[in-house]
Amino acid sequence: MQAKKRYLLVSVGAGLLFLVYLWGLQIGEFQQQPYQYHQLPQYPQYHLYPQQEYQYYHQSQEVYQPLPQRSPSRPSRHWPESTQLLEPYLEGGEQEEDSPQLHHQHTSPRERRAIRDNIYKNKRCRMETCFDFARCQSGFRVYIYPAQRGDEISETYQKILSSIEESRFHTTDPARACLFILAVDTLDRDQLSAQYVQNVRLRIQSLPTWNDGRNHLIFNLYSGTWPDYTEDLGFEVGQAMLAKASADVVNFRPNFDISIPLFSKDHPLKGGGIGYLTLNDAPPSRKYLLVFKGKRYLTGIGSETRNALYHIHNGEDIILLTTCKHGKDWEKHKDSRCNRDNEEYSK
Repeated sequence: MQAKKRYLLVSVGAGLLFLVYLWGLQIGEFQQQPYQYHQLPQYPQYHLYPQQEYQYYHQSQEVYQPLPQRSPSRPSRHWPESTQLLEPYLEGGEQEEDSPQLHHQHTSPRERRAIRDNIYKNKRCRMETCFDFARCQSGFRVYIYPAQRGDEISETYQKILSSIEESRFHTTDPARACLFILAVDTLDRDQLSAQYVQNVRLRIQSLPTWNDGRNHLIFNLYSGTWPDYTEDLGFEVGQAMLAKASADVVNFRPNFDISIPLFSKDHPLKGGGIGYLTLNDAPPSRKYLLVFKGKRYLTGIGSETRNALYHIHNGEDIILLTTCKHGKDWEKHKDSRCNRDNEEYSK
């Protein structure tokens, strides 16, 4: 019995000595490399772009590389706070509160980010990265996909297609095309609209030359639906250029996307008659420089912009006529300018 106790004591003592030995080895390695980090803190997996370099560390094949060893003789550096360290992970400097265009109570910031990330997966697209100029070496040719049987195309989108088909840039050969235009009507992406086209995602992805939208141009006037009006198009634009009205600055890709005005279906297909525009008429001799007539939203999205239009209205060459009569409860929100604005608008 005594022999067993002595055997147990010897075993426990040997184990403790072995642990002390291992602890001493770790201390020695730490003293030899005092400034080397072996493991980085784990942050949320935000989307990273392959061409983006970070100041503190980089990611290669999903393996975090340690920081280079710092010389002990170098003076200590004040590192930024943790919130600054996370800034590269937040796309566009986005914080929990999003841009004013999308700030509302019906959709959470996480849901709005998910919508944007799902639709605009290629936010970093530029002409030099998401456009194949090799297709344009033989000239600038635009190809329009043929419409499928049963397609309903709005009058406005048909005007866009007709103007391209009647131009000298149009081609019926996709092999010669530099730019591709969809036959699917994507102008109105409000799910409550009668002109909303279903199954756009499947139809676009089934195109033989879609190639994730490369060298494609998509037109859009309305996106989202009441009451949020996010920029949910219902499909991914991929690497396609987006010609859009009322584009959000958060999603707009400079030198790649195109900002177009919001025009009605009554907008003429073409301008004046042949020879109407002369080369010597610059600037054009017009009475009015700028004219706008529309509803002035008293509350909600767009109200801040339209409520400020009166500042540039001079009644001479800049005419901005707005009315407060919008919605059933507009009188509850009317301000001191509503009566005068409604009167001038009715003239």
